[in-house]
Amino acid sequence: MIREIVKDTFFLSQKSEPATRQDQPVIQDLLDTVRANADRCVGMAANMIGERKTILVAQAGKDYLVMVNPKIVDHSRQCYETEEGCLSLDGVRKTKRYKKIKVRYLDRNFKIKIKTYEGFTAQIIQHEVDHLSGIII
Repeated sequence: MIREIVKDTFFLSQKSEPATRQDQPVIQDLLDTVRANADRCVGMAANMIGERKTILVAQAGKDYLVMVNPKIVDHSRQCYETEEGCLSLDGVRKTKRYKKIKVRYLDRNFKIKIKTYEGFTAQIIQHEVDHLSGIII
């Protein structure tokens, strides 16, 4: 189901809670909502659709990564300054991102994955992990 995008910064600034298998419908709603906004969005965190659960989706090529309870466990020393926009906020803001990150997460089937991402995919994941931590750029 396509959900409305939350713009309430008080809600968005609250830390998300760990997701469980019972949150599978949230995963589908996230995928439906990010696809419906594909012309202006490359990733989405569950709190952006009103769910304070640690679930994100991030565009990776033509498909989307689903990450449940993601945690960045390592990153490169190199970082860069960039500007990012967000469906939940107006305009763009400057931020710093690591070039390469290693993430531990559960996939859609709740299987443990540990993978390294770099470039734009890493940037998207970092933006969405910030959302899950209540960090608004």
